[in-house]
Order: sequence, then C-alpha cells, then structure tokens
Amino acid sequence: MSTPTPSAPSAPSALSAPPTPQITDRHPLALALFGLTMASGLIDAVSYLGLGHVFTANMTGNVVVIAFALAGAPGFSVAASVTSLGAFLLGAVLAGRFTTGRRTGRLRTALALEVALHGVAAAVAFAWTVEGSVARYAVITLGAVAMGIRNGTVRALGVPDLTTTVLTLTLTGLAADSRLAGGTAPRQRRRILSVATMLAGAIPGAVLVLHGQLAWALVAGAALAGVTALLYRE
Repeated sequence: MSTPTPSAPSAPSALSAPPTPQITDRHPLALALFGLTMASGLIDAVSYLGLGHVFTANMTGNVVVIAFALAGAPGFSVAASVTSLGAFLLGAVLAGRFTTGRRTGRLRTALALEVALHGVAAAVAFAWTVEGSVARYAVITLGAVAMGIRNGTVRALGVPDLTTTVLTLTLTGLAADSRLAGGTAPRQRRRILSVATMLAGAIPGAVLVLHGQLAWALVAGAALAGVTALLYRE
C-alpha cells in the first residue's frame, strides 16, 4: 500500500494576510493628522477671506468657485482659482514622487516642505500687499503647492476619516453610521474631533484675516505644521 504524498503548502491567500495595524485616535500619526486638520482650517480661512474667494486646501470648493466665476458672479476669479488648482496638482505630483517606495519619513518630509512654503508665503505677505496681483498669486501658488504635497502624502498613508482637508465623507459617515441610522457608530470620536479641529483652526484664522493680519495667519499655519512635525514620532 503506497503512502500518500503530502501536498505542498498552498500559497497564502489575500484573506490570510495579516491585517493592517489599526491607527487609534491616540496613535502619533492620528494626533499629527488632527494637528494638520486644524492647520487646514486656518489656511482655508486665509485663502478664502484674504486672497479673494479662492481655496488653497479645499479643491472641491475651488472647482465650484471656478464655475461661479464663469457664470459671472462678482468677487470670484477664474485665474486665481485655476492657479491654485494647478499649483495643488503640482504639489500632489511631488508628493507622489516622495512617497513612491518609501515606508517611513513621508509625513515628516511633507511637513518640512509645508512649513517652508507657508513661511515663504508669509514673507511675501509681509513684504508686499496681497491686494497686488503678483504678491496675491505668489501666496496662492505657494500655499496650494504646500497643500497638494500634504494631501498626496496623507492619501498615501490612508488613515480613515483623517484626510486633514475635506470633511464631506467624514460628516457623511458620522450620520450614516450612527445608531440613529441603525449603525454601530464606528470612529465616532475621530470624526467629531476632525470637525472640531477644523473649526479650531478656521476661527482664529478668520479673526486674524478680518483684522488685517493675513501674514501673521500664514505664520500661525506654518508654526502649527512645524510644531506637529516636532512632536510627531514615526
């Protein structure tokens, strides 16, 4: 009687792959992204209120603003919004180059570039009035490149409900997954904190701009990103 030949071990399937480690709300990466969400609120307040109804972080808003301008709505500029959109895409391309094949150091690199670009934008705002076309477009370009780099990097990290710039899906999940909707309310605290940190950045940013301190608001945005970089641990 022949002995059956043992079969070779099968290759591990996708279902048996080890799960991705969960990023809790107290994880250093999550804390860093909360800090950047606050910075985004501040930067959007600066760009929309101080640079002529243009966004440098929220590209959904920019696309809508372009439509408003094309329709002839007063106070909106096609050129400014297209400049911001193009600069943001450039930043996202650079982020893709930085993150390809890298497992560590991606966020720290993006933070360093964001601090530098917003710092230069603040220097431009201190040196020239942003109502002037050249200075205005320089600040828009620098800010949008910085936010494109950050968004591309955060996207590669893939932490749920922490995009740092857009809250639409976060708010949708907060409502659609709630117990009121019959769900289990997963990541409810994270979603609420994302909204709260965006508000916490947008309010002082708006106050500074409305009191004629746009350059200092940019300094505050750069400082917030810098502090986040200093406190972040891989």
